[in-house]
Amino acid sequence: MAAVVVLLLALAATGGLYAAFAPAGKAQADDTAQSLAIDEGKKLYAVGCASCHGVGGQGTSDGPSLTGVGAAAVDFQVGTGRMPAQQPGPQVPKKKVIYDQKEIDQLAAYVASLGPGPSVPSAEQSNPEGADAARGGELFRSNCAQCHNFGGEGGALTNGKYAPRLEGVTPKHMYEAMLTGPQNMPSFPDSTMPEQQKQDIIKYIESVNSDEAANPGGFKLGGIGPVSEGLFSWAIGLSALIALAVWVAAHTAKARKS
Repeated sequence: MAAVVVLLLALAATGGLYAAFAPAGKAQADDTAQSLAIDEGKKLYAVGCASCHGVGGQGTSDGPSLTGVGAAAVDFQVGTGRMPAQQPGPQVPKKKVIYDQKEIDQLAAYVASLGPGPSVPSAEQSNPEGADAARGGELFRSNCAQCHNFGGEGGALTNGKYAPRLEGVTPKHMYEAMLTGPQNMPSFPDSTMPEQQKQDIIKYIESVNSDEAANPGGFKLGGIGPVSEGLFSWAIGLSALIALAVWVAAHTAKARKS
């Protein structure tokens, strides 16, 4: 009996030592990995970003300050190919991504170290499974359709700027765009637009742009609405009728002369 008690005490002591030291070791390992990511991100930043955003992310006349933009902004801008920008302009377009995800994470870690800001959402946060597409449509039409069109087809803004199409954008990047407000877009932090509402909007965008989405009108002409689509049809139809009338008149005149 005494041997059993001694064994239990030994096991308890071992468990206590593990509980005391293992979490600290894990935390230290996480801190080391984060420090390495920041160091590698700083190197990438110096090569690809510092010329516009400044050596310390303070911003220049060619690029805004990155202090406080957070990892989510970096993941969106670099993950969609918008950054690094090819050239200055009213709006930076989406293009081919030049960094892999590991490098993007390292850049994000470095920029996040410059000041607190929104973090990259988890897969669970941006997952629209089970979200309410109908509610998302209401939110989208109230907050987003003025620029992106009610179907997410995009649209022109002022001074050469535009709202991009949302078809094919990943849920994570849509969530990050709402969270950070890239370029001309306002930001919708979770305090203003909760996580569930963002998921509802993502669900709506995916629903209206899916291959299974109903389109009873046929060719949707960018989904810009019945008035403009009807005007387009009338313009084409009227032009065709005028051309036909001119052709008939010309051939009738030739027939009479002959």
